[in-house]
Amino acid sequence: MPVVRDLRVLLRLRDFRNLLAVRLLSQAADGVYQVALATYVVFSPEKQTSPAAIASAMAVLLLPYSVIGPFAGVLLDRWRRRQVFLYGNLLRAFLACITAVLIVAHVPDWLFYASALSVTAVNRFVLAGLAASLPRVVGADQLVTANALSPTAGTLAAVAGGGLAFLVRLLASGSNALVVLLGACLYLCAALVSLRLAIGLLGPDHSAGQVHPSPAEGIALTVRGMAEGLRHLAARRRAARALAAMTMMRFCYGALFVMLLMLCRYAWSDTEAEGLALLGIAVGASGAGFFAAAVVTPWMVGRLGTLGWITACAAGSAVLVPALGLFFAPGPMLVAAFVLGLATQGAKISTDTEVQSQVDDDYRGRVFSVYDVLFNVAFVGAAAVSALMLPADGQSVVLLVCVSALYALTAVLLGRRSRCFT
Repeated sequence: MPVVRDLRVLLRLRDFRNLLAVRLLSQAADGVYQVALATYVVFSPEKQTSPAAIASAMAVLLLPYSVIGPFAGVLLDRWRRRQVFLYGNLLRAFLACITAVLIVAHVPDWLFYASALSVTAVNRFVLAGLAASLPRVVGADQLVTANALSPTAGTLAAVAGGGLAFLVRLLASGSNALVVLLGACLYLCAALVSLRLAIGLLGPDHSAGQVHPSPAEGIALTVRGMAEGLRHLAARRRAARALAAMTMMRFCYGALFVMLLMLCRYAWSDTEAEGLALLGIAVGASGAGFFAAAVVTPWMVGRLGTLGWITACAAGSAVLVPALGLFFAPGPMLVAAFVLGLATQGAKISTDTEVQSQVDDDYRGRVFSVYDVLFNVAFVGAAAVSALMLPADGQSVVLLVCVSALYALTAVLLGRRSRCFT
């Protein structure tokens, strides 16, 4: 098969293998660290978890991607990327060790969150640097295959890291600090592997006389570029409506995810281990929905169109959320997790396609920066709203009805507008 042949060719390239190893170790460490953070906040026996604590954890995990992400390139264009991997991973290893000490010392939550936020903030620079470095280690004709392999492998590494974290936590009698130290060790390994790459191999190249904007000018240019992207998107109404619908559906998914965490922690389990197991099954069901969406979305888009399929996803969610969720029982909620995974990912695939096809190439990067910010902020915003509405056990009829109404409103507005474009 051509794809298998291309992969074999890529894996023969020493520099590509080394860069891929840095990615795998870095993202495996991310998976370990994120699971340690989530379990410490939600499933530690000594902590009385609240929706507000979950919202804070979501902000720590996601806001750096939204706030720092668009500006990462300003500094990455100035720093040697190999050095970003080396010092970035060393810094994360050090900060993760500090986080482990803070867990053991039972410090105030704000200090713990500040430490965790520092680790996830550095992560954004490393991931952006990995993407920017790929063209330096493969040929132009191999770039598509490399782009398909590297992020997918990194995602699988993060999942494997999360699974390893659960295993270590189980064997270590629930020691979150030990799990964080495991993440620190993986960050250190990633830093050491980066030394196998030549210091100037990954760029950027600084030609004599080349003028770069100052950091302040670069930030101003980034803000201006995102504003231009928003104006361009506003003139492409199909893409803008798809993005608005996706943002609303992401908000709904985030609110239901926080509810699920609270149900697993308090309503459906008597022990920490049982709650973690239920959460793992629910996340697996949602992941199965994501996979199903990748299979059925091309077929559904061919029959309904992109906006029509997003409308169907929102409408189906509006009906099924109360039908399944109001039982507040594990079985129906696991079915709901699968359905919502399918609907949310189906809408995202369709939105990606709509934005890619409607937005001019010169503006596509800026529009996707806006997309990335909206996608993550919607999830964090949902966690914040849920913190105000959810009771301690997570059983809230009001939240379910409100989420269902938002899904229905999204379907009605998008369905009405999409008929205007046909």
